[in-house]
Amino acid sequence: MMLSRPFTATRPLSHIFLKPRILPVRSQVRCLSEADINDPGMNGGYINPPREKRQFRDPYANWWDKQERRNFGELVHEDNDILGVFSPHEYTHFTAAKGLFLNGCFIAAVLGLCGVVAIYYPDRPTVPRTFPGGLDRELGGKGAVLVSLREEPGRRGADMNIGTE
Repeated sequence: MMLSRPFTATRPLSHIFLKPRILPVRSQVRCLSEADINDPGMNGGYINPPREKRQFRDPYANWWDKQERRNFGELVHEDNDILGVFSPHEYTHFTAAKGLFLNGCFIAAVLGLCGVVAIYYPDRPTVPRTFPGGLDRELGGKGAVLVSLREEPGRRGADMNIGTE
């Protein structure tokens, strides 16, 4: 069996016996510079306008950009992607307490309806089906045809012979 050339043409074994390089450990402690002290927001001294979601601005006001509801030259907040019109809207139609109350009312109504149906629903929806003479013969009663499980010489295994007794 021959080994493939790329497998046999590897580096010599001398790299195994080399000592690993020990790199110097450098401290990760960072000193506060004067820029960090003068700019606590760390945004280059940019003055953010008040944090106001554009969803709550007047949609009928005379805006320069009617879709984003802002004027030309207006400062953009640092979190504009969160405060813009295309960010997820805040749901203010219901408070949490009113939402829980409405969900509770819905669950109570569904359970109440199930209770009323359980009380007034009949046990048997139809009258039991009857057959002339009953199903005694069809279900293997007194007048049913008997089945034997004896073997016949020309057949393999125990075949069922109906009505031979």
